[in-house]
Amino acid sequence: MTFDKWFNKQDRLIQILLLLIPFVGWVVECLVRLSVAVNKKDAVSIVVFVLFLVVGWSWILCLIDLIYLALNGRLILA
Repeated sequence: MTFDKWFNKQDRLIQILLLLIPFVGWVVECLVRLSVAVNKKDAVSIVVFVLFLVVGWSWILCLIDLIYLALNGRLILA
């Protein structure tokens, strides 16, 4: 699964727009985190994916990831 590589290759404006759309942003973040968890196969990536899957539907984690993405160009722990 290489969704994280595809997402990181996109222009930063496209990434931010994808994350701003409420349901689409959640799905994109879940796919990116799942892709990272499958590729890395480490405990941190799996825990972050499960955590985001369980509580990621709230706007708090999405907003934190959006700000971090705008400043650093990638999602937190992805």
